[in-house]
Amino acid sequence: MSVDALNAMNRRQFVQAAGLGAVGLATGAAGTRSSSETVVSQLHSSLSADQKRKLVLPFDHPLRSKVDANWHITPHRVGEFFTADQQAMIRQIFRGLHNPDFFDKVEQHIEEDGGSLGNYSVALFGEPGSGQFEFVLTGRHCTVRCDGDSVDGAAFGGPMFYGHAAHSFNEQPHHPDNVYWYQAKRANEVFQALDGKQRQMALLDDPRREQASETVALKKPGEIVGLPLTDLSRDQAGLVDAVLDDLLLPFRDQDRAEAMKLIRDAGGVAALSMSFYKNLDVGDDGVWDVWQLESPTMVWYFRGAPHVHTWVNIQQAG
Repeated sequence: MSVDALNAMNRRQFVQAAGLGAVGLATGAAGTRSSSETVVSQLHSSLSADQKRKLVLPFDHPLRSKVDANWHITPHRVGEFFTADQQAMIRQIFRGLHNPDFFDKVEQHIEEDGGSLGNYSVALFGEPGSGQFEFVLTGRHCTVRCDGDSVDGAAFGGPMFYGHAAHSFNEQPHHPDNVYWYQAKRANEVFQALDGKQRQMALLDDPRREQASETVALKKPGEIVGLPLTDLSRDQAGLVDAVLDDLLLPFRDQDRAEAMKLIRDAGGVAALSMSFYKNLDVGDDGVWDVWQLESPTMVWYFRGAPHVHTWVNIQQAG
């Protein structure tokens, strides 16, 4: 993303959630924040027996790896089922999973799509200190995990989902105020950098269907569609690499670094295919609202029609 685009984002410094002093999350005179994983352990310790019975599940429970566009992992809403201190911890965990320079945007989509973080749901899997422990938060346009690397070889602790419907369900072609639309604009820069033959291979008719966790199922090499990026020029490959970095901008440093390492270990840009979809072009303006990057170890599927849905699954090669 350009410097101008970054500067255009509303920036604010990472702040401690109100009420967290009671649970000791700020440390030292400089206010160094604890990691989200530390706060998850503190949240687990604070749960009553009744809360644990309703929220804590075995690590191998199938709900832990589920992903969807709009679902609740438990029926218990953050704003109703947790104490004020526990709600503050959950807000702290969620903040800590994101880039502090982007979090105001994430908070905007949560407020507009779900009303508030209080309308989302949480479940905990496994036990702290066991090496198998994960926090999952779900709701409209959000499936996000905090795993402390309990899940081997998976970025973000497993498949994730994010999205935004700014102002209305059916967004205008330029998607005003959608906090994630910048990602499609960057992807369209790649399309514009392709030559005629490359564009022909990359531009397809209909994208994958959205079917909860099946949406991010990984495919074998012969099943992957679109333009293989093996023969890009150096400039084209560099642009795709920069776009990958920008796609990761909303998330915390450690998750961004892990995701890029997994992508590069699997062959980097040269191992990917990219596709754009003309049958869901909002406004028929040739700015492709739906596109994806894919390899046998990765799916990054962006569906910007009628508003933004983004499905992500990045796994270790081999």
